[in-house]
Amino acid sequence: MKESILLIMKGVAMGAANIIPGVSGGTIALITGIFERLIHAFKSINPSALRLLLQGNFKLFALQTDLWFLVKVFSGVLIAILSLARLFEILFTLYPVYIWAYFFGLIVASVYFVGVTVQKWSLAAFISLVAGATLAIAITFMTPAAENRNFFYLMVCGVAAVCSMILPGISGSFVLILMGNYQLVAIEAINNLDFSILTPVLFGMIIGLILFSHFLSWLFKRYKDPTIALLTGFIFGSLGVIWPWKESVFVKDQFGEILIKNGESVVERYEMILPTQFGPTEIMAVLLMLLGILTIWLIEKSASKPTEKH
Repeated sequence: MKESILLIMKGVAMGAANIIPGVSGGTIALITGIFERLIHAFKSINPSALRLLLQGNFKLFALQTDLWFLVKVFSGVLIAILSLARLFEILFTLYPVYIWAYFFGLIVASVYFVGVTVQKWSLAAFISLVAGATLAIAITFMTPAAENRNFFYLMVCGVAAVCSMILPGISGSFVLILMGNYQLVAIEAINNLDFSILTPVLFGMIIGLILFSHFLSWLFKRYKDPTIALLTGFIFGSLGVIWPWKESVFVKDQFGEILIKNGESVVERYEMILPTQFGPTEIMAVLLMLLGILTIWLIEKSASKPTEKH
């Protein structure tokens, strides 16, 4: 029971992270010690496992796919997405600096705690670290596309988003922003339970999970240290997106006017700025950064990784 509750809570943390543009659920999975088990569980959903299911051998199917582990983790993810999407929408409107500051602390600490799991820092590991950071930084400067409700495009959004959700440091929500569908999928469709939007996205997510997990499992098996170094670079490179003090750059139409959707200006990207003063707001933001660092330290300390083996 204790392990089940812990897995659900880790799923809640992953789901909460995936809602925030710039924060990756994969980072949470990595630092809480369930990342590799998650990848191997996805990988085990193959034709052999599906054949067991079709034959009615559910017990063996569940054993082969680590099904109950996935059910517990994704129950937590679903709880977070359904319950926190509207809350985060309100918090980002009222207290954007505070929310970004807390998550900035989370990611700063994650860079360290993920990086120290590299057993040997070879040349390949250092190159992977730099490559991961460079790619993550490059992604932050991409110009978002326009919103697109096409069924197949929504499936592609699901594939891209879930692959980036798995990858520590690459935010699924931020990828949806780049693809133009963050507001549509992560806010409107979830809050309104619009299954005409959610269904193709979920199809794409399932396909992406199964295919991408095979690739990641192969990387971990053969090149574990360079792979973790690459993921560390991804996490480090995402820090610019999460910096608390930023100015919004809004999407403009062909006439140069700011695009308005549902009564709100549509954000294209954020530009980092430095605070012009150091008052109560800035002090609170720094304290929340420290709280974020402390949160990751406590998670790392409490997660003695008993859930990694199965």
